[in-house]
Amino acid sequence: MNKKKIINDPVYGFATIPSAFIFDLIQHPYLQRLRFIKQVSMTHLVYPGALHTRFQHAVGAMHLMSLAIDTLRSKKVSISPEEEEAVLIAILLHDIGHGPFSHSLEHTLIEGVSHEMLSSLLMDKLNEEFGGKLSLAITIFNDQYPRKFFHQLVSSQLDMDRMDYLNRDSFFTGVSEGVISFDRIITMLNVEQGELVVEAKGIYSVEKFLIARRLMYWQVYLHKTVVGAEQMLLKILYRAKELSAQGHNLFATRALRHFLTNKISHHNFLEDERHLDWFTQLDDTDILSALKEWVYEDDKILGTLCRKLMNRDLLRTELRNTPFLETEIAAVRDKVKTYFELDDSEVDYFVYTQVVQNSAYDVQHSTIKIINNRGHVQDITEASDVSNLEALAKRVVKFALSYPKEIGHPLDEGDNSLKSN
Repeated sequence: MNKKKIINDPVYGFATIPSAFIFDLIQHPYLQRLRFIKQVSMTHLVYPGALHTRFQHAVGAMHLMSLAIDTLRSKKVSISPEEEEAVLIAILLHDIGHGPFSHSLEHTLIEGVSHEMLSSLLMDKLNEEFGGKLSLAITIFNDQYPRKFFHQLVSSQLDMDRMDYLNRDSFFTGVSEGVISFDRIITMLNVEQGELVVEAKGIYSVEKFLIARRLMYWQVYLHKTVVGAEQMLLKILYRAKELSAQGHNLFATRALRHFLTNKISHHNFLEDERHLDWFTQLDDTDILSALKEWVYEDDKILGTLCRKLMNRDLLRTELRNTPFLETEIAAVRDKVKTYFELDDSEVDYFVYTQVVQNSAYDVQHSTIKIINNRGHVQDITEASDVSNLEALAKRVVKFALSYPKEIGHPLDEGDNSLKSN
């Protein structure tokens, strides 16, 4: 069988599957599952084109990695065929542990277990299944390989993961502010003393990359309507788990039922291998099929929330730079309680606050290094002549309050001190 295939990617054009083993990995059910998990969760409720998947992202990131390897080799960086295949596998599988709706339901179905941990566990299972052929890829993925630049290409502040998702998410949402010069940045990559650096000629493209990341977070990923919709989905799953614990027999696929009827935490998840096996059968379709059925549940809370989400009758979300006052929250809760005839505990399913935050450049972790033509290496914040680049390293915090639209705009009524800013 010819396993050297070409995939037509709408963002980059033709992307080549470089080896028979990587083809076998792509065909594995663990990776094929990513075809049914949306890359940006509920974002399609704001940007209708944002229906692309984790599978597309994984293949796209692998394509960018192959371009980066070609660039480094052209600059006399020694990379063996084994290292090349391993780093391609590491980036291909970096998101294999994502669950339904990507980040939205993380820690919900399995408390305290991150997608990074799940990715690592699934890579270990694949390594066992394929007779140890992923060992080097896992070493690179876990940052245990002495040539650090390989891990930096997989996971850093300028990795192929971020480069693909910014480019891809911008493409499918139509938000042009996220477009980055990925090809220019990759062409400017180099290695100095075993670490990834960017040649000074590429500094403006990196600056644009950081600014695009900032804009995409607040315009797309943390858009107030997206934030509110994701919280609705979370509340639905919490209510479904609560009802299941009380003995209600809710409709669910076999995989979803396992997580609704069992309290699974970080501790007992690792004790029973069945939990991971059931997880590998979960994707967006499990959740969507349940939502469609739960619309007809007798439980008022579950039925109402599912009906609203399926009909895109979303909660109104106010987003601002200062925390909401207790008096503001209490006023909203009272109105919702009266309108929907709820008790105090039930109001929590319809009114909620959250804190959202982001920094485009995290100086506390790996940094982006710029190398000039004299071989001098600096952090980009020192090398850049953009005066506000350091501001991108500051964590921006905003506060959200979500509530049903039926109660109007309570924050805009009466006393000016209660108005959203």
